Amino acid sequence: MCQNAPTAIIFCLWQANIIKALNGSTLKRKCHVDTDKIAVLNAWRRIDCRTRDAFRRSYLPELIEGFEVCIRAFIEESKDADELVLRVQDSFHRLLLHGVCEFYNLVSVTVTESKDEESLKMTRIKKKKKGSAEIPRITLSQFLRLSKEGIW
Repeated sequence: MCQNAPTAIIFCLWQANIIKALNGSTLKRKCHVDTDKIAVLNAWRRIDCRTRDAFRRSYLPELIEGFEVCIRAFIEESKDADELVLRVQDSFHRLLLHGVCEFYNLVSVTVTESKDEESLKMTRIKKKKKGSAEIPRITLSQFLRLSKEGIW
C-alpha cells in the first residue's frame, strides 16, 4: 500500500488539474458569452424606443440582414472620414436603416435630392467621431430572431 501512495497522490493531482482546467475553460466561455450579451444589449439600447418597437412589430429579416452586410463592411473597411450612401425610398425601411445604424453606433442622416421633378431619398452614414468602432459579435438580425423565439 505504501508503494501505491505516490501514484495515488500523482493521480489525484492530475485529476485536480483536469477539473481546474475544465472549470476555467467553462468560466472563460461563460465570460465570453456574457461579454457578447452585454455588447448586444448595449447596442440595442442605443436604438430609439419607437424604432425598437418597429423592429419588434415588423421583423423583416432579409432587409435587416442586407442593411447589416453593407454597414458591417463599411465599418470594417472604411476610414473615419468615409461616408456610405444608401438610397432607400420607403420611409419604413429608412426607419429600420436608421435603427441598424444606431445599433452599430453610426450617424445616419436622410436627405432629399431633387432630380427632374423627382425626389430621391439618400441616407448618408458616417462613423461617429468619438464612437466605439467595435462591432458586436451578435448581429441585430440574430438578436431579433432570438428575441422572437423567446430565447433571449
